Amino acid sequence: MPIISQSTYSGPPKHLFNGHLETIVPSIFRKIEGLQYLRERILTPDDDFLDLDWSKVGSKKLLVISHGLEGSSDRHYAKGLAKLFNQNGYDVLAWNNRSCGGEMNKAPILYHHGASYDLETVMQHVEKKGSYQEYYLVGISMGGAQTLKYIGERGVDLNSKIKKAAVYSTPCNLPSSAAMLKLEGNAFYKNRFLGKLKKKMLLKGMQYPNMVDLELLKRVKDFDTFDTHFTAKVHGFKDAKDFYQSVSADNWMAGIQIPTLIINAINDPLLGDACYPVSLAEKHEKIFLEMPKRGGHTGFLVKGQEFTWAEIRFLEFLEGKDY
Repeated sequence: MPIISQSTYSGPPKHLFNGHLETIVPSIFRKIEGLQYLRERILTPDDDFLDLDWSKVGSKKLLVISHGLEGSSDRHYAKGLAKLFNQNGYDVLAWNNRSCGGEMNKAPILYHHGASYDLETVMQHVEKKGSYQEYYLVGISMGGAQTLKYIGERGVDLNSKIKKAAVYSTPCNLPSSAAMLKLEGNAFYKNRFLGKLKKKMLLKGMQYPNMVDLELLKRVKDFDTFDTHFTAKVHGFKDAKDFYQSVSADNWMAGIQIPTLIINAINDPLLGDACYPVSLAEKHEKIFLEMPKRGGHTGFLVKGQEFTWAEIRFLEFLEGKDY
């Protein structure tokens, strides 16, 4: 069954000698040159907006990229995929979750791992254009979870033009991933994510006075507190636990009906054991699980190459290599 036991990733440059360095170095220092987006803004059903960034080469095939937590279309992994797939004959659309495109969104909500409804809005908009014969969906980290949820919850009703999907560094089980941010060794990631999200929630509170407790927000130092009193409250969940369990992608992954590649590195510091859906992949004909020993979280650098191994692997898989 589709467990890819022998990954083709040989590992990063020697100076990236652990999962943390493999994660942090590309996140901060990797730059992709020579890619220009054309931005389009679309409206959502609740009178909000989403910013879509296009890079076109005149193709009938479209790659749709969903970014990670507090990321955007400008992140190195989105631009790397866009440039690589443009070079190989695909138009590319990298959409920005609400508040992630450089301007605060209007509605009294933000975004989260389960916001597949916004991906649906994007896909409906693209379909109305009538420009494409085939769609390929890819997601990184949180965007991978959104992608898996989207294709899984639609199952056999998924648009038949969506041919394949591929995700990497993806928290397939959100409770398991959330628990990793509590570890002392992961304080860097926790503080970085939490700092950015607190700033956004502060802006949202200024937009909608009395919606959130701004004094409590100032004192928040962990995700359990933030997600209980802010993420869950704003998005209609009981508390952090209810939020994590309710939106976790693995609730829907059994329903996936198209070939889907999941790449999660064994040394990813942000993924717990339940984020590696081995049992499901062993019995699921459409889910291909690849677990390289190295790679970190959204890393997968290759010495001397512009593109990461994961980006090239996505191209191989989506072009027809189902293993």
